[in-house]
Amino acid sequence: MDITQYWDGWDPIVHTLVTVVAGYLALLVMLRISGPRTMASMTPLDFIVAVTIGSAFGRTLTAVDVPLAQTVLTLALLIVLQWLLALVRGRAPGMRRFLDSPPVLIYHAGEFQRRAMRRHQLVEDDVHTAARTSGLGSLDEVAAVILQQDGGLAVIVEGQMGDGSSVLPYVEDDGAPGQPGKPR
Repeated sequence: MDITQYWDGWDPIVHTLVTVVAGYLALLVMLRISGPRTMASMTPLDFIVAVTIGSAFGRTLTAVDVPLAQTVLTLALLIVLQWLLALVRGRAPGMRRFLDSPPVLIYHAGEFQRRAMRRHQLVEDDVHTAARTSGLGSLDEVAAVILQQDGGLAVIVEGQMGDGSSVLPYVEDDGAPGQPGKPR
């Protein structure tokens, strides 16, 4: 029986203690400096970066052979990469379309947008659930339901649609007569 499986001396314990405390504090400082966008409601790109940061930090917590400087550098590079991609998204519409999924209208003016629902693996029950979650007992009260960039469903009730400028650009033409909208 190899005792190092259970105890390998104080060096790995001290290394883990220092790495956890210093790495956590460094990550906290870097996230505060990088601003709220890093931890905002997550788009798929944000999710990938968050998982990568968590994975990199988690790996270094128990790895004795990874120096603290390498841990901090890795975290800093991932946060800088996230910040640079956010900068590019804000300044280049083409990159924004490439990096982010646009909102998708899945219910509008009493009609389910079947093509969009199929493409995003949504069913009518999802729309009904979104309405109930918004405190509505009927789709009669719903003007639109939008699949947001973060994967959530936003419900806009009748009377709150206004001019529809944040909804109508996402109305797709299903090719059915009488359907509102235009192709994206």
